[in-house]
Amino acid sequence: MTDAGNWCLIESDPGVFTEMLSGFGVEGLQVEEVYSLDDDKSLTRPVYGLVFLFKWRRGEETIGTPSTKPDIFFAQQMIQNACATQALINLLMNIKDQDVKLGDVLTQYKEFSMDMDPATRGLCLSNCEPVRAVHNSFSRQTLFELDAKGGESEDNYHFVTYLPLGNKVYELDGLRDAPYEVVDFADGTDWLSAIGPMIQARMQKYSQGDIHFNLMAIVPNRKFKLEEMLTSMVSANVNNEFDEQIDDLKKSIADENYKMEMYHRENNRRRHNYTPFLIKLMTILAREGKLVGKIEHAHQTAKTRANLATDKTSLELKRKQ
Repeated sequence: MTDAGNWCLIESDPGVFTEMLSGFGVEGLQVEEVYSLDDDKSLTRPVYGLVFLFKWRRGEETIGTPSTKPDIFFAQQMIQNACATQALINLLMNIKDQDVKLGDVLTQYKEFSMDMDPATRGLCLSNCEPVRAVHNSFSRQTLFELDAKGGESEDNYHFVTYLPLGNKVYELDGLRDAPYEVVDFADGTDWLSAIGPMIQARMQKYSQGDIHFNLMAIVPNRKFKLEEMLTSMVSANVNNEFDEQIDDLKKSIADENYKMEMYHRENNRRRHNYTPFLIKLMTILAREGKLVGKIEHAHQTAKTRANLATDKTSLELKRKQ
């Protein structure tokens, strides 16, 4: 695995991934966090794929069967600290929808590397400066992402992609040498319901004491869809019979605008360096004899929240069993 320049660790967050899509030049998509795969009606359809973050363990059992399907675009991860971008781009390269535009950077990468083997595609991606620049625009020290050179005792995290092609769900893991067929599903059924039990089984490994997973869906841009619906509704509203529906659509569009504004604001906060402020604050608290008490209170609060989150997850898993 090559360095190919420095690639930072980034956070598993829908706001980060949605802004990454925009940075790559992708149009027609956004990323939403998934809280349940049990007939989740909150997700805009179609769901093009899932990005799953989990706690990586050396020697973990391999799931699925290696695939030689020729029309799957798959690049191996040749870049340290870049599995989030790797998972996202592997997914994007396999979306076939005229409403989704990859943009110049990813279109050029796909066309240039189409006839390459997965390892060479990965090397090509590692040297794609526009992609690295977008990735590194979220530079911040976090515990998310996998450093494949980490020791046995270290907490390592990894992103993989799940996507449906035909009647199979494939796992695209940049640390493997090929895509893997993991689940079959029948025509007319929801592929999310098919992959749900396997992802749920992985989550159950971390239900006792620790929560080390996150699931996000790549879906159509909700605002674009709402605006299309609004345009059609306004055109058909000759006798004002759709006024209420039009008001609802306008409210939903406003909600999407607010959400994207919050994403942008949070991403700016992620990029900001708070270290000088924190050092100054701790210096003042120590001088006033308040630092130790504040630290003990923070530890207790964090422990209480972690216990509550673990209890909630355990109850949810038992309910689904």
